[in-house]
Amino acid sequence: METQPSTFTSETGSASAASPQKLLQLAMGFWASKTLLSAVELDLFTILGSGPRTAPQLMDELQLHPRSAHDFLDALVALGLLDRDDGLYRNSAEAGAFLDRAKPGCIAGFLLMTNNRLYPFWGALTEALRTGLPQNEAKQGGDPFQAIYRDERGLREFLGAMSGVSLDLAKEIAQKFPWQNYRTVVDVGTAQGALVVEVARTHEHLAGIGFDLAAVAPVFNDYVAANELQDRIHFHPGDFFKDALPSADVLVMGHILHDWNLEQKRELLARSYQALPTGGSLIVYDAVIDDERRRNAFGLMMSLNMLIETPGGFDYTARQCREWMSEAGFREIRVEPLGGQNSMIIGVR
Repeated sequence: METQPSTFTSETGSASAASPQKLLQLAMGFWASKTLLSAVELDLFTILGSGPRTAPQLMDELQLHPRSAHDFLDALVALGLLDRDDGLYRNSAEAGAFLDRAKPGCIAGFLLMTNNRLYPFWGALTEALRTGLPQNEAKQGGDPFQAIYRDERGLREFLGAMSGVSLDLAKEIAQKFPWQNYRTVVDVGTAQGALVVEVARTHEHLAGIGFDLAAVAPVFNDYVAANELQDRIHFHPGDFFKDALPSADVLVMGHILHDWNLEQKRELLARSYQALPTGGSLIVYDAVIDDERRRNAFGLMMSLNMLIETPGGFDYTARQCREWMSEAGFREIRVEPLGGQNSMIIGVR
């Protein structure tokens, strides 16, 4: 088949300024994503955490068909997730640190949830954009929280996943916020308790409370006990739309505010203001979108994820959050960047 010469580099070496390569890379990005997620589903990185393996050994342990096994493993090499030397596969440094379930900073639980829930739901993004409706379990009349909380194993997996993706942010917040000026902290929507544990471990004078639904208590208490902080950290059960928030010098809402519609966001900020003493501080952190809405692609796509997952949730800019916090009565509001395109917004009562 003949091709128009203009689509190829000319004899002089000049090429068309326009290229579809970026578009193709974006369009086919799910190939790399699903290759990684399937490797997590197979628990490949945990297996390699115990030592390198040959392809035949991995085929046997993972029950892989020989037709595709080498392509799969070598694709992971090409993606920088595995190393291969003399026929032996091993985890890359990054994969070994964060995808081996035996490691404390593992985020495999979150990626497994991404594989099992978000990956299929995002296939209906176009429908969500046209209808404005969630595309998760709610689409069939189910309750996504019931799906996650239906049994203790699923709940532990979900809460552990939340800790995995929040741990680095918790460490940053423990270092960047002036905790020396405060004595108590409440983590609202605490999940497993990674934030309050990290802050208390870093600052020995602090006492903390994790606030979440009652079903979370056993998982939270186990995590706190594993970190030997049960003398300074306790669980307080409740629903932050129905029950008063526990009072403390500092309240933290991490990856909470974006779950809710505008009215509910304002209500949560007002409830936080009421729970704080004069001079107390609220820390809100999320994948805060830049005010010009041009740079934080992750934050903008996280907002699309809220479309997929919630009836009214959306991510927001720093300017929007400052306005809402000011309306609630907060003063001295400031924004500080965190890792992973997240930011924390701090307000003082």
